[in-house]
Amino acid sequence: MPLTFDDLLARARALPRGGRRAILGIAGSPGAGKSTLAESLVRELNGAGTPWVAHVPMDGFHLADAELDRLGRRDRKGAPDTFDAAGYAALLGRLREAAVGDGEAGGGETGGDIVYAPGFERVLEQPVAGAVPVPPSARLVVTEGNYLLVGSGAWVRVRARLDEVWFCELAQAERVRRLVARHERFGKSHDDAVAWVLGSDERNAELVAATRDRADLVVPEGAMPVNRS
Repeated sequence: MPLTFDDLLARARALPRGGRRAILGIAGSPGAGKSTLAESLVRELNGAGTPWVAHVPMDGFHLADAELDRLGRRDRKGAPDTFDAAGYAALLGRLREAAVGDGEAGGGETGGDIVYAPGFERVLEQPVAGAVPVPPSARLVVTEGNYLLVGSGAWVRVRARLDEVWFCELAQAERVRRLVARHERFGKSHDDAVAWVLGSDERNAELVAATRDRADLVVPEGAMPVNRS
């Protein structure tokens, strides 16, 4: 039987065990649908009750443009060395160690402190500190990003803190179409968007694609929620 979105929900729901918090990573190339999948999982699993699933994107660990300028890496923004991978790994470790409440049944915010993660403002293209609260009631954290399966540098520590990593797989033509549309939506001209997608984004996509075989599960397009971007 083909994998379905309901199968993904059941697998994610089963990850927290023994009263501890679990962390699910969702990897894939730029434009593959990682954020759409993560947001859909969180929304469906939380339902209308006490939130027990939190979403913590890797994008909050982008280095600020000023630091990228200092390092001479701004023209490669989005590459592995333009993120604070060590900081991301440290946050994931803190999330794993934090006390949790009673979970899906309605644990509330008892049993520990809120952990704050950085977010990313796409209009500004800058990280924003303390933008993502993770309450003690969150027994499952869903995090997503390109480089969760990279086997070098601080990214190795990232993978070690994740219970499972799923890899989103999408046809190249559709992935490129979505990326171009995204860049246009946030201010690039069509020509500039295409140049960025086929240049910097494509180099990153090739690196990410090489990590596919390290995933615990490959999510095909047919199991993904609808993305209208």
